[in-house]
Amino acid sequence: MNLTITLAIITFTYFGIALGRWPKIKSNRATVTLMGVGLLVAFGQIPFEKLPQFLDFDTLILLFSMMILNANLRIAGFFNLAGNALFRVARSPRALLALEIFLVGILSGLFLNDTICLMFTPLILEMMTNARRSPIPYLIALAAAANIGSAATLTGNPQNMIIGVASGISYLDFTSALLPITLLGLIILWAIILLFYPKEFQANPFPETVIEKVEVNRSMLFKTLIVVSGLLAAFLAGVPIAKAAFLASCVLLFTRRVQPHLVFAEFDWSLLVFFAGLFIVSGALEANGITTMLFQAINLTSSTDIWAFSFFTAGLSNLVSNVPAVLLLKSIVTSFRDPTAGWLTLAAASTLAGNLTLLGSVANLIVAEIATRWRVDLNFWEYTRVGLVITLLTLTIGTLWLQNFFW
Repeated sequence: MNLTITLAIITFTYFGIALGRWPKIKSNRATVTLMGVGLLVAFGQIPFEKLPQFLDFDTLILLFSMMILNANLRIAGFFNLAGNALFRVARSPRALLALEIFLVGILSGLFLNDTICLMFTPLILEMMTNARRSPIPYLIALAAAANIGSAATLTGNPQNMIIGVASGISYLDFTSALLPITLLGLIILWAIILLFYPKEFQANPFPETVIEKVEVNRSMLFKTLIVVSGLLAAFLAGVPIAKAAFLASCVLLFTRRVQPHLVFAEFDWSLLVFFAGLFIVSGALEANGITTMLFQAINLTSSTDIWAFSFFTAGLSNLVSNVPAVLLLKSIVTSFRDPTAGWLTLAAASTLAGNLTLLGSVANLIVAEIATRWRVDLNFWEYTRVGLVITLLTLTIGTLWLQNFFW
């Protein structure tokens, strides 16, 4: 093994992950990561036969299972039903913003935040088009609320899933620790959006708008909600989250009404491939000793102050994305005097950091990409000028909370 070659390949790979692609090459984060793995194998930096050893199968199974659950909810019409209910209740811009933020935040905690953004972005765009209002503040609120809300649970986002499997923290303990940060964060988000877009949120009511009637598969929706309730009960009872989610997904696959290919067509297969490749790339860093050298170079140790660790995590999450940051930092967290406090800080900081820029999380990019198809330009700087304030305030409050009650 040659450390220089390993470091060069992985740096090149993380550069592509940060950009979302390699310039002038038809690629995405999944293909960039797989090409990085291929280069590591081709240059003899990791043995091909040892690749499965680097995979975190519990996390991959959890992610796969949650995709089955989300696919069933989507096909049944749950997310569209929830979105339409939101728009019918809210009759003023401020009320809509508040309801949007808290509904998206709650749903993102229960389900994957990326899925919530996929469901709600078209609904918000349709609502704002009909109302002849700018969708930009509502889109920023959607992405930020999805990120903040997902911090509350072990199944809210991919990096929390990794932390849940690695740490062994129970679902209830994790949520009890981070839910206050999430609720405060959602309130702060509402206030910041009002501050940045005062003209949009004057007390003018929305005109009457017509939203398409939602087709709901009632029997499928009822069955899925029963399974979801059982899954949440299993989480609270302390059943390992990957095992509980897998069994719940198996129950949902017993059906006489929905063809399996319709469920699997809803999957984000690229995300699963991206994770598998990322586990291998991060494993190569650790196996070759590069992670240890990096931590020594920046003086990141088990005695590191919570503020330094929190803001370093946030910075690294925006440099290489939050999931790679968690994979890089999890080895140092296990050496902390109180690993649980370290895991909670890592979860909060890596998730809240996703609001800093448009590139900070996949949820942000999903919102921006869908908006582009509607000819709405949610650009990097428009998002970042708001996201910077959101991140600094929520990260500061989150770190204060953890410092006072867990460190």
